[in-house]
Amino acid sequence: MLCEVELDRYVYPGKPDRNGLISRRSIVTCLLKYLLLEKASKDHGYFLAITSIKSISLHAVRGFPYPWFRVIFKCRSFMPFQGEILQGVVEQVFRSGRGLLLRSGPLKLAFLSVIKMPGYSFVPGENPSFLHDKLGKIEAGVVVRFTVLSVRWMGRRWGARNEFAVLASIDGESLGPLPLVQPDDIEL
Repeated sequence: MLCEVELDRYVYPGKPDRNGLISRRSIVTCLLKYLLLEKASKDHGYFLAITSIKSISLHAVRGFPYPWFRVIFKCRSFMPFQGEILQGVVEQVFRSGRGLLLRSGPLKLAFLSVIKMPGYSFVPGENPSFLHDKLGKIEAGVVVRFTVLSVRWMGRRWGARNEFAVLASIDGESLGPLPLVQPDDIEL
């Protein structure tokens, strides 16, 4: 779900220029770099874009020669919720046949277990896939509509940097692989 949240961060844009001034641009650039490194938070989800800046105020830090600035801003974020329906691209089909990994926007860790794919059977090989008699084939690169069963905040573990892990399911109406629509197939 897309959300708009109000946040505040303290940023240090570096040394002032030769006139002793620090530009608003350098403060905002520093804020963007900080959000890029932070990537996501447990409470707000993935940070997508800064929509507006409410205020920038000087904040003195004792013993530090250059100023810090408190920036209050609004930010658009993406937070996965249980029961939400998302679309994702299959990144990897596990050769063991236990399931696959999906990627949906900034969300990299959406696991779809074979248990939550009723009617699909595993097809091993060089390019492993799951096949259904009526609904088609799920393999790497295919777009899949899925529902979120569970969401877990991973933080900074196992090489991941501030990530959410999602358990997915395609057990339901209008869930599963989406048909590829070519520009020639669309009638106006």
